Amino acid sequence: MSYAKGSKALGECDRCGFTYKLAELKYEVENETRNGLRVCDSCLDPDHPQFQLGRDVVADPEALFDPRPDQGNFTSLFTVAIHTQPIEGKIGNVKVVL
Repeated sequence: MSYAKGSKALGECDRCGFTYKLAELKYEVENETRNGLRVCDSCLDPDHPQFQLGRDVVADPEALFDPRPDQGNFTSLFTVAIHTQPIEGKIGNVKVVL
């Protein structure tokens, strides 16, 4: 189907209601799809990427794949005790020992 060229056709902005040339009105896009509104340049809201939920896969893993937790064996307790040094510091007249 062919349409008329409409170089002198006027159209009304669906947001503000002002009259513009039909060629100057742009389709508004929502979630990468036209929503049917024809709006002027001042009323045009570009499609924001924040509203395109689900388009990009976002993975945020929180767990380790194959964890090896401490089993509380004597060797692991002994290793921690050997490599731990006390922390000392003075604050005024008070001595802090951890």
